[in-house]
Amino acid sequence: MKLKEKIIQHFEGKVVRKDLTALVKGNNPVPVYVLEYLLGQYCAIDDEEVIKSGVEKVKNVIRDNYVHRSDAEIVKAKIRNAGSYKIIDKINVRLNDTQANIYEADFANLGLHKVPIADQMVLDNPKLLSGGGVWCILTIGYSHADDISMRWLIVDLKPIQVANVNLAEYVAIRKEFTSDEWLDLLMHSIGLNPESFNKRGKFIQLSRLIPHVENNYNFIELGPKGTGKSHIFSELSPHGVLVSGGDVSKARLFVNNTSKGAIGLVGYWDVVALDEFEQEKGSKRTDGDLVKIMQNYMANQSFNRGKETYQATASMAFVGNTKHNVPYMLKNSHLFESIPDGYIKGAFLDRMHMYIPGWEVRILKSSVFSNEYGFIVDYLAELLREMRKSDFSGLLDGKITLDSSLTTRDKTAIRKSFSGMVKLLYPDQIVTDEELLELLDFCVEGRKRVKDQLYIIDETFKSEPVEFKYTIKSSGKEVFPETLENLNYSAAIQVKKETEDEEINISETSTPVVNLKPHQTILKDNQTGISYKKLFADYLKGATNITIQDPYIRMPYQFKNLLEFCIMLGNNKELDQEINLEVVSNNDQEFIADSIANFEELQESVLDLGINLTFRMENHHDRFIAADNGWKITLGRGLDIFEKTEGRFNVADIDQTKRKCKSCELTYLRM
Repeated sequence: MKLKEKIIQHFEGKVVRKDLTALVKGNNPVPVYVLEYLLGQYCAIDDEEVIKSGVEKVKNVIRDNYVHRSDAEIVKAKIRNAGSYKIIDKINVRLNDTQANIYEADFANLGLHKVPIADQMVLDNPKLLSGGGVWCILTIGYSHADDISMRWLIVDLKPIQVANVNLAEYVAIRKEFTSDEWLDLLMHSIGLNPESFNKRGKFIQLSRLIPHVENNYNFIELGPKGTGKSHIFSELSPHGVLVSGGDVSKARLFVNNTSKGAIGLVGYWDVVALDEFEQEKGSKRTDGDLVKIMQNYMANQSFNRGKETYQATASMAFVGNTKHNVPYMLKNSHLFESIPDGYIKGAFLDRMHMYIPGWEVRILKSSVFSNEYGFIVDYLAELLREMRKSDFSGLLDGKITLDSSLTTRDKTAIRKSFSGMVKLLYPDQIVTDEELLELLDFCVEGRKRVKDQLYIIDETFKSEPVEFKYTIKSSGKEVFPETLENLNYSAAIQVKKETEDEEINISETSTPVVNLKPHQTILKDNQTGISYKKLFADYLKGATNITIQDPYIRMPYQFKNLLEFCIMLGNNKELDQEINLEVVSNNDQEFIADSIANFEELQESVLDLGINLTFRMENHHDRFIAADNGWKITLGRGLDIFEKTEGRFNVADIDQTKRKCKSCELTYLRM
């Protein structure tokens, strides 16, 4: 059964086709969760006629009821003439505690202020008081009476969010999907086409949801512009609020001492995200007291204002742009260099549970957006909110032991990140050991990225260095996760050094001694600095008969990989040496002729390199390279280890070390 059919079978009425959102949104500045709430009323089914009719209904609702600021006076006239009228607007409520002693609402787009609202409406929807505003469907009335001071009145109000969800049902249905299918369903749900991302890329995108599923989670993502860093925090949940990083204050975030102790954003929202969290020229100086209060809150889930101590569960997310590329930052500064100076303090940054490498996220283009079915985001948001009550980190206890050198904050960060990822991907808590370790590595890396920078920013952290490793209890194996940017930067330095050494050695007759040992190499998604030369050249030196078995040399780019492998062999041998290269591959019966034609063309092309290529079409699963010099290399993905390059002019087309890798394992054995 295809994923689409499986999604509709199990979640009909709770999913929507994601391209419909863009279809009805147009130029309206309406959050996705508002639009999908409406689409869910009319289009949550796989029936083209129903969808077509539903889209028109939603368009009509947006046209007739959504308030554009430019049309505010026209809408007011409609309300006055009709006596009452239904609108969609964002409202914010305050208590007028003067003699009036009433709650009053301000309308973001309609432009009305201090409109009385019934106490019961506020009691039923306390988030109206948060200061962040809530999108609602409202019926607004108008009174023509002579003896009143306020003619506008709120007749009916309904916040735009689903009434209830069944978490037990959601968890039970999870077992109907494979891990990859569920991962792709979540990608569709946040509006992205999973085919445009490798697994690591999917993890990075979905990690933005951890603050929505974990209480008091501290998250930061810095990267280039245009990668969708703030989208999830502004569009995908009615329980999160996005504010400009330059527009925050103690009163707005925590408590307003001048307004009789009014609680700020952290008291009402599940997630408070600070956008544009970066140092700009001419920007106002960071409030040191705000940093201290936030620092205390991020550590203790509480904050003090005046004599009072307040508790809250809001997660904090910080998203901003980087100013330099990663190699520059690693060499000359640190990965927090772009945030406001007042926040570059070891004690504050040590509270971060995960730092997501936003520089690995590609700039969003139309091709990466989903046009398939995913959860209605409001439905998903309610499920995530419900799961905030649980802690899934206990799954680690029977499987691994974190190194004793790690601080309590390090361990808490890793465990909270892991708990959040499990809630997203394995809400039924059924996870294999391999899947558990895969998530753990990702979460350890996210915390290690923070700690690596702290050693640079604050010298005191160097006095008690920690080792980011864990031990697998079943085998006793020690694992040392490393950040991808450190691996890539080290590899780039090594490539440069090797190139310089080659230039120095051109005039030398002696050949450097290479000590080759059986071992395993693990490549990570998006890793760079890798080439066929680096992986294979030393182990194939001197071989005259080489066999490659790879059943998936089928597509044009895979034949190009084989050609590049042959070029590496040609450069790796003596000029007068010949190599017999046998390739064992396969293809579907209908495409066998195409494969044979490609192999025959390749045969002729590499002959001048001194490579005699032969091929056999046979059905085998294993992938390896075997050479008559005694080495065999098993290949997890065959030669297909590189991600597809983007654009027509990309340096990675020419230089393999600049390409991003796909995750795989290679094992080097002596025969």
